[in-house]
Amino acid sequence: MKANVQINTQGNMQFQLKVQELIERALARKEGNVTATGAFRAFTGAYTGRSPKDKFIVTEPSVMDKVDWGQVNQPMSTEHFDQLYELAMTYMQDKELFVFDGFAGADELHRLPIRIINEYAWHNLFVKQLFIRPTDEELEGHKAEFTVIALPGLKADPALHGTNSETFICLSFEKKLVLIGGTEYAGEMKKSIFSVLNYLLPLEGNLPMHCSANVGEAGDVALFFGLSGTGKTTLSADPNRRLIGDDEHGWTDQGVYNFEGGCYAKCAHLSPEKEPQIWQAIGHGAVLENVIIDPATGKEIYSDTSLTENTRAAYPIEAIPNAVIPGVAGHPKVIIFLTADAFGVLPPIAKLTKEQAMYHFLSGYTSKLAGTERGVTAPEATFSTCFGAPFLPLRPAVYAKLLGQQIDKHEAKVYLVNTGWTGGPVGVGKRMPLALTRAMVTAALNGTIEEAGFTQEPIFGLYCPDAVEGVPSEVLQPKHTWQDAAAYEEAARALAKRFAQNFQKFADIDPSITSVADALSAAQPAAK
Repeated sequence: MKANVQINTQGNMQFQLKVQELIERALARKEGNVTATGAFRAFTGAYTGRSPKDKFIVTEPSVMDKVDWGQVNQPMSTEHFDQLYELAMTYMQDKELFVFDGFAGADELHRLPIRIINEYAWHNLFVKQLFIRPTDEELEGHKAEFTVIALPGLKADPALHGTNSETFICLSFEKKLVLIGGTEYAGEMKKSIFSVLNYLLPLEGNLPMHCSANVGEAGDVALFFGLSGTGKTTLSADPNRRLIGDDEHGWTDQGVYNFEGGCYAKCAHLSPEKEPQIWQAIGHGAVLENVIIDPATGKEIYSDTSLTENTRAAYPIEAIPNAVIPGVAGHPKVIIFLTADAFGVLPPIAKLTKEQAMYHFLSGYTSKLAGTERGVTAPEATFSTCFGAPFLPLRPAVYAKLLGQQIDKHEAKVYLVNTGWTGGPVGVGKRMPLALTRAMVTAALNGTIEEAGFTQEPIFGLYCPDAVEGVPSEVLQPKHTWQDAAAYEEAARALAKRFAQNFQKFADIDPSITSVADALSAAQPAAK
């Protein structure tokens, strides 16, 4: 079933405008301004990040027994969705609208033709830079299979439309339509398409992944899973390897492919020394969200996060000098799970058995830091299933089973890398230096980490390397970096207990993967 969204409007429909044309329209409409580097900077108003409590999936017959309903995948009736759709059609009647036709998915065998309709010119610039832009020939035969309509100025009435607020992100799989209103945060469009692919691909036996990916000169592919702030984009942007993509990929029988045609990087405290590729990629046509600029010089002040820690930069992947275009490559041999442990107890790198890999994939652990979210005043353990819980419409067991099959089939090695704290928790220890993390990741990628022995630490059962070139040996076992061994033991066991408590929600894991569930239980960290 193809998307069949008919838009009858008395306003202007601007189709497939070029980058400069969109910048000019956005400036004329006072949607933002251009920085000294040529990037377009916009503010996103009250919402400087996603609004998960305002996201819904329509309760249509074909999806009812497949969707993992709950707090992440909230139900919306077809009646309420239809009311919002009619409201959107009326709202657009006298508006100038901007339309992008393109693709999600670099692999022509699996890509999804999409259409995105925007109220804001800068939003249309954003999707033009983030998704895959068609050639003139591809555009002629383009037929969207999914449509996104993003109208920041349109607000819902919770009493009438069944929403939780005036903001809504509503996904209908039968109508093949996403409606977004009441938020100016552009990332909602990107993540909505990711949610669509997370539903469709597993039904075809393919694995969608919230990860970055790169490839070495020998064709060796690596995946980097991790939640926001763990270093996924930074570590995959390696000058010695080619970038496939920085955020979302699919893994099929043919190999790995990028869902996107661009990158959406966090840029709080961005510097040319630590992230040279991202720094250089922010130029003409890039989109900056909520970045403070110097009014006198027009230069970006990435160190100023007074508005939000979630400042963002969107740019086409071609802006990365060694990017793989199109973003298609072979099967990964190395998989890295990234976490930023603010408690300072997880090792900076550890080799995982398949069972441990499945456990940590389902756990998806990292830490929230004070100030990053409203109400967070101290470091908190947070778990996001498969490192992408907000975007998983299906049950977690579906994705876990697919990953386990791929690890077995392609004999991939899996490592857990902690980019968080060492020597103690936040306020006592220090953040793991990026140079040391890069050295450990490099050793995993080139295989030299396997030349040394591994020692199993007792609390989490993780296998820590005895030596990594360029890394002090005491750093490799976290207990050796703490001045107080008893304090380390207490903190480590407290985190292990949090892992165990979180994993209780998988007690009724799908019986069809009982063997995986047994392996996960065997890999469960010890806890007192």
